[in-house]
Amino acid sequence: MTTSLARDAKIYIAGHRGLVGSALYRYLAARGHANLITVDHADLDLTRQAAVTDFFRSTRPDYVLLAAARVGGIQANDAYPARFIHDNLAIQNHVIDAACRTGVSKLLFLGSSCIYPRLAPQPIPEEALLTGPLEPTNQWYAIAKIAGIKLCQAYRRQYGFNAIALMPTNLYGPEDNFDLETAHVLPALIRKFDTARREGRDRVDVWGTGTVRREFLHVDDLAAACMFLMQHYDSGDIINVGTGQDISIAELAAKISTISGYQGLIRYDSTRPDGTPRKQLDVTRLHRLGWQARIPLDEGLAETWQWYQDHREQAGRL
Repeated sequence: MTTSLARDAKIYIAGHRGLVGSALYRYLAARGHANLITVDHADLDLTRQAAVTDFFRSTRPDYVLLAAARVGGIQANDAYPARFIHDNLAIQNHVIDAACRTGVSKLLFLGSSCIYPRLAPQPIPEEALLTGPLEPTNQWYAIAKIAGIKLCQAYRRQYGFNAIALMPTNLYGPEDNFDLETAHVLPALIRKFDTARREGRDRVDVWGTGTVRREFLHVDDLAAACMFLMQHYDSGDIINVGTGQDISIAELAAKISTISGYQGLIRYDSTRPDGTPRKQLDVTRLHRLGWQARIPLDEGLAETWQWYQDHREQAGRL
């Protein structure tokens, strides 16, 4: 089944200020979609059910892209477990329910590769979901996302609601979060190397051993994949979105060090947690549908580094 998203269709992007939401907005706006619905957190708290219900009743979107979530790296997940599980459960529960009740034609829910078991087979197939224990350092976020998947499937089964669930790998790109207390590894490394270079520091400390492996997808590629799947995917089964290639954290740090021009040492702090040993997604299902990522990691890193240089001060990320 193919879904045609007319250019005048009302599309609500939940979380349009974030990394993924802003990429979705850029992608759709560049292709002539002028009826994009957005609202800032100050004007709509998605953790408040009544406010979400009223918003959907007044705006009546045709489609929903659910990119709003509380996200963060290992440090943030460890420090704020209650906020990660509570806020994400509330956001997705309220948005998915309101979308169904107000006649939304299709909803896209964004999960995460952290839903899979800590020691899942590599590359990770969609069928690995719920086959083993989660990674303890991000289990709160993962459990919320798993609940979101099951909510989409339950609403599809009971109400016939067309909700699809995508599992993206680690993301990066413009509008990322560079706060060292809450950032994921790639933007955190960009900030660390930038600070070390500008301040003349002789060493950059990197959490963990540097041996764990991660897969990285540019957020503009994710936006393209989301809209491809909105038009060409209608199954209740989850689907992975990634490049199908991974690198070690040490290799990533070396790449960012080279881009930054930093000349000092890189020290790996093995007293800090590594997280899951490896997370490489099996993207066979996505490739069979006809979509593949296009932005090489080196190109994406250079672009993201430059974006950070151009926006560091005005974005308040010093």
